[in-house]
Amino acid sequence: MKSLKTNLSTLIFATSNANKVKEVNNYLAGKYEIKSLKDISFFDDIPETSPTIEGNAIQKAQFVYDNLGYNCFSEDTGFEVAGLNGEPGVLAARYAGPERDAHNNMQKVLDGLIGKENRSAKFITVIALIIDGEVKCFEGICEGSVALTKQGTQGFGYDPIFIPNDYDVTFAQMNMEEKSKISHRGKAMKKFIDFLSN
Repeated sequence: MKSLKTNLSTLIFATSNANKVKEVNNYLAGKYEIKSLKDISFFDDIPETSPTIEGNAIQKAQFVYDNLGYNCFSEDTGFEVAGLNGEPGVLAARYAGPERDAHNNMQKVLDGLIGKENRSAKFITVIALIIDGEVKCFEGICEGSVALTKQGTQGFGYDPIFIPNDYDVTFAQMNMEEKSKISHRGKAMKKFIDFLSN
């Protein structure tokens, strides 16, 4: 087992998503070295078959721990839209199809809300950390609403159509520092970092 328990300045992030790695690095502000799956020469897809966000986060981290031998962390994020009965939910990345096209996903949400008054929505992120077989989970939620159209060029995923509560701009119209202070991932990361620090 390639245990990192004695060297928690390095963390394996069970993802190949460059955008997520960049955002997480921003939260950690140089305190930890983050290595993605690509950094450890793993290029296959990890199964995400759980019906829950927490379940998928744990599944990905457990896969890396069991099959690659690293202590690691993973995260999974869902996007729940009230007017779509909670969709896309845990299927956020594949909402419009297996190709994971962000623009198609957003357009499907916007099309689904045509004629509906309730545009409230929320992001939910769960980070799962596995150290020597022990699992810890950290959740962050950001509530808001779906914009009428895509706005902004920053961020990724559903950021151009999500307006957080108490703001009049989308995540994609904020810089990373502004978004990090209020986002679902930022809230989960704060709990995660507090745990590591203690």
